[in-house]
Amino acid sequence: MALSRKQWNNIIIFACLFMVAMLTFMNNKTRNIPSDAKHLFDDNAPLAQLQLNNLWLRRQASGWACAPEVLNCEEWAHAWQTVQISPLAAAPTGDNPLEIIIQIVDIQDPQRWLYFPLEGALKSPAANWYQVPPSLRDKLQPILNAKPAVNAEPPA
Repeated sequence: MALSRKQWNNIIIFACLFMVAMLTFMNNKTRNIPSDAKHLFDDNAPLAQLQLNNLWLRRQASGWACAPEVLNCEEWAHAWQTVQISPLAAAPTGDNPLEIIIQIVDIQDPQRWLYFPLEGALKSPAANWYQVPPSLRDKLQPILNAKPAVNAEPPA
């Protein structure tokens, strides 16, 4: 049985409305921070220094200092200082973790954490797993200087 043009148009309209409704629902669910999320750092134990692979940030008397490659030093530092996490029951299945070395004010020994950026998962030194809400994940990655390609020809 063939569908008429009007029936096809109705199917397309319904599919579009369904897609908009699903995207709106997903946006509302990922934008909100879960109720069980807690700050990783607080006023009693603020972040003093953080190293993410070869990139670093450090609290100084005048504000934050970062590796020269980092363009958004203040925003990156603020994102880590205010990051919230929720406990995870099971370890994620992601690959390629980034090592994070965290130094907290007034604590001598640095802490080594693992960060899985795609899943937003953090593994503590005590092997506990935490989830960063999706709305906070993008800001945890620094914006880096763009380096020109070697032997690139200038535009004409």
